Amino acid sequence: MKGIVFTEFLDLVEEKFGLMTLDEIIEKSDLPSGGSYTAVGTYEFQEMLQLVTNLSAVTGVSVDDLLMTYGEHFFKVLEKSYPHFLEQYQDPLGLLSSIESHIHVEVRKIYPDAELPKFEVLDLTESTLVMMYRSSRALYKFGLGLMHSTFAYFGEKAEIEAEKIEEDGSVVKFSIHKI
Repeated sequence: MKGIVFTEFLDLVEEKFGLMTLDEIIEKSDLPSGGSYTAVGTYEFQEMLQLVTNLSAVTGVSVDDLLMTYGEHFFKVLEKSYPHFLEQYQDPLGLLSSIESHIHVEVRKIYPDAELPKFEVLDLTESTLVMMYRSSRALYKFGLGLMHSTFAYFGEKAEIEAEKIEEDGSVVKFSIHKI
């Protein structure tokens, strides 16, 4: 997993829960990196899983809610660091439907060894998007947070349904309807 995912997660934890909580979750985790990350480094997914799980235990906030909040936070990072990606789109459905064909292509140019989830567009109209998410990491709630922030960025609203096709969340069908 790319280091930027870790560095931004740690920034979110410090911002929302404080430096003491950040130190506590790092101490409670068995991290080969020691909890020291660089944005361009690559780290084991298990480290992120430990950090999120320990943050949930310390704060009482569910892992799913933490991942969704983190997705919303990470969108702001993308907006600030890569505005040219977002400026190419006129609406949220256009952006979301191009994750696999454009956004992930660009991400791989920056991070060639990034392990990204797969998104397959099943249906797209002016007001709806249905797509399948596949990832062994099952971070679909992080993706859901990104989707909510995408609509907020464009000043629009949507109902987003996430239907688990696999119980572990590794395959999820997203049905998105503009409102």
